[in-house]
Amino acid sequence: MTPGTSEDLQNINDIRKTAAIDAELCRLNIDIAALQETRLADDGSIQEKDFTFFWKGKAKEERREHGVGFAVKSSLLPMTKPLVGGTERLLSLRLNTSKGIVNLVAAYAPTLAASPDVKNKFYSELDELIGQLPESEDLYLLGDFNARVGAEHDSWPTCVGHHGVGKINENGQRLLELCCNRNLCITNTYFQHKEKHKVSWMHPRSHQWHQLDLIITKRSRIGDVHTTRSYHSADCDTDHALVISKVVLQPKRIHHAKPRGLPKINTACTADTVTQKHHKFNASMKNFGPALPDETAESRWCQLSSFIYQSAIDAFGRKKRQNTDWYDANLKVIEPATTAKRQALIRWKQYPSAKTLSALRKSRVRVRGLPGNVLIIIGLS
Repeated sequence: MTPGTSEDLQNINDIRKTAAIDAELCRLNIDIAALQETRLADDGSIQEKDFTFFWKGKAKEERREHGVGFAVKSSLLPMTKPLVGGTERLLSLRLNTSKGIVNLVAAYAPTLAASPDVKNKFYSELDELIGQLPESEDLYLLGDFNARVGAEHDSWPTCVGHHGVGKINENGQRLLELCCNRNLCITNTYFQHKEKHKVSWMHPRSHQWHQLDLIITKRSRIGDVHTTRSYHSADCDTDHALVISKVVLQPKRIHHAKPRGLPKINTACTADTVTQKHHKFNASMKNFGPALPDETAESRWCQLSSFIYQSAIDAFGRKKRQNTDWYDANLKVIEPATTAKRQALIRWKQYPSAKTLSALRKSRVRVRGLPGNVLIIIGLS
């Protein structure tokens, strides 16, 4: 979607329009939205009621034009990775979910009237960004591509579906060539909708509607997209209709660390049954209350086992690790050797000579021979 801006592009105070966009996104039950033509300077973020907005624009001293960003439902923030880099035309967001990594790219392509150099730069940067992503990760390009991809399925069978609209133009040709090279497809063209739900922008002079705002994904993942269509009811002070994709991401297995177990009981203290620790344990066990009338055997056992364990920990203590850390165990030997090596290095740096270099190498040999097979290497230029 493309939020509107004030008429005076050099004197914009539109950051609070995010509040209105927040309400619309919430009303339409959207999780993440890509924003174009934000025309906000530098980069930043702002948190509204339900969404957090991120943006990237030109430097503050430059003309306020272009700009891209994301509106992310605040409940999804723990799943997102910090945005790094980006330009006023391209900004990427990574979602770390239980279904795998999903890369979202907010894009604002040059218009048809832009110079070839500007267009070449944009598509070169977009192609480079896509190429840096691992093949195993999902990818969605969302934005105002200022491109008409048409309805020529026979000419572009891997990129365009059977439900495109209009005729292809020069920008559309560039975009489809990129999609062919990167095995991407235009999701807008794969679903049968009313004509008004296929288009997103009306030309101010001809009053012809066009499909410029596109959502693109890998050809192999088109099955994850349930639908893509325009919603003209969204009111975000813009001349573009909101385009929404409903996507179901296939789950991918993620390794989870094994939960930490309970501390072990120091059973060495249980051998002598007449010690004070045993008396403490027996006294504690006498405090275990009787079973309730409606209590199940499973519930009773859970309470009993937990009570026995805690009483044993309190009375006998935790079992200590038998394998002490090698560094702590050999500290008296290690510390003098490493100190001597550090001093030898300082002397060699201050007075480089064959003698000081030989002393440094000998000190290294001594460190390598320490218990635990410690190896400390200091590079020599």
